[in-house]
Amino acid sequence: MTKKILVWLLLTFFVANVSLAQAQQPTKIPRIGFLFAVSPSVITTRVEAFRQGLRELEYIEGKNIVIEWRYAEEKLDRLPALAAELVRLKVGINRHDRSGINSCRQGSNFYDSHCDGAG
Repeated sequence: MTKKILVWLLLTFFVANVSLAQAQQPTKIPRIGFLFAVSPSVITTRVEAFRQGLRELEYIEGKNIVIEWRYAEEKLDRLPALAAELVRLKVGINRHDRSGINSCRQGSNFYDSHCDGAG
C-alpha cells in the first residue's frame, strides 16, 4: 500500500513539474521588417490591407506580432542604414519594395530569400 502511494505521489509530482515547466516557457512573438524607398503616404492602402489580413488571421500588431516599418522617403542613400537596422532587430521576415533589394543584400547577412521584393 505504501509503495502505491509513493508511486502515485512521484507521478503527480512529475506531471505537475512538467506542466509548470511548459507554462513558463515564453512564447516568441513574430517580428516582421518592412523597408520601403517611398514615404508612408504613398503606400497607405497597401499597408492597411496588410494589417487587415493580419487581423483576419488573428494577429494584432503590438500584441502577438511586431512589425518594424522603415521608410527612406525617396532618399535612396538611407536604404543601406535602414536595412542594417532591421538586421540588428533580427526580424524574421524582411519585405520591401524593389528599390530596397540591393540595400537589403548589402546591408545584411540575410540569405537572398529574406531579401525578396514585395512589389
